[in-house]
Amino acid sequence: MRSRILITSAVALVLVVGGLVAARLLQGPGSPLEQAVALAPADAQRYTFTDWAAVRDELGLGASEDELQALLDEGFDADLTAASGLVESAPLLSAQFGWSPATVAWELLAQSPQGAVEIVALGGVDPETVTDRLAALGYQAPAEEGGVWVGGAELLARLSAQTGLVGTPTLQFVAVDAEAGLVRASDRQPFLEQVLAEDAEPTEGVEQVVSAVSEPPTAAVVYTADQACESLAMGQADESDQATADELVARAGELNPVTGFAMAVLPGGAVEVLLGFENDEQARTNADTRAVLAAGPAPGQGGEFGDRFTVDEVSAEGSLVRLALDPVDGAYVLSDLSSGPVLFASC
Repeated sequence: MRSRILITSAVALVLVVGGLVAARLLQGPGSPLEQAVALAPADAQRYTFTDWAAVRDELGLGASEDELQALLDEGFDADLTAASGLVESAPLLSAQFGWSPATVAWELLAQSPQGAVEIVALGGVDPETVTDRLAALGYQAPAEEGGVWVGGAELLARLSAQTGLVGTPTLQFVAVDAEAGLVRASDRQPFLEQVLAEDAEPTEGVEQVVSAVSEPPTAAVVYTADQACESLAMGQADESDQATADELVARAGELNPVTGFAMAVLPGGAVEVLLGFENDEQARTNADTRAVLAAGPAPGQGGEFGDRFTVDEVSAEGSLVRLALDPVDGAYVLSDLSSGPVLFASC
């Protein structure tokens, strides 16, 4: 049965999140995704977000380390863990660090040209438990509260050798903000110190797509304009697929570069794609074009997009285009389409 695609126009209401302090952000308005992105480095280009509390609710699991393996297994099957930077290290975190995806509220992995940082909202985990564990593991305590606990590659390698468990390099250096209930971790000490010192503020394009997600997402991937055009570009495909893509675009209509990109898994499993543009006219033009492309072949990915999802609706809302996708049972839409080449998302 063919999907009915509805093209609409509306006025998008954009919630602008300013450079607020972390504690206020975690108590203030906006979804957990908005709060997390507002804490990321100002030059971040790629954001991958997992609301672990929402994932546990979706799967009917409690906030308990005893349920970690069930969370990882069932979360993978439901395509809810693809955005996480902590899955591989989850057993080590649970066994040695006093927290893991099984007990924290959410995580955001933010990547910039200067480095990568994991930002974790501890939720019900006691920050003092976290710092006590860091001290016991051999991390060098900071001179001031909230500073960087220094571990390093050697310490992490020793922990992995002792336990047989994997530790992601971002666990080498850790900062704990007890007041805000946040952990920040990175593989580079100078970068983490820079993150702690600066006032974060995402680009306007990122703010637009993040604030436009219709429901607080369970998981999401967000790109700046440049990162979207690089990560999702058809230039990554082979020559045959590129030629096919060129023909499909020529038939579908005009494409404009995006100012921001977000793909979000909503509660219940629906997927939403948000594309920002320079103006309302571009959004209306691209709504038509992207609706056609998203319902057709998927060169570079293989097969048809219809093998992965049906397109329920495409709407132009101010300078934003929203694609509402209904994943096919067993499809891994976020996993498959959050990196390129993705024809309907490419610049």
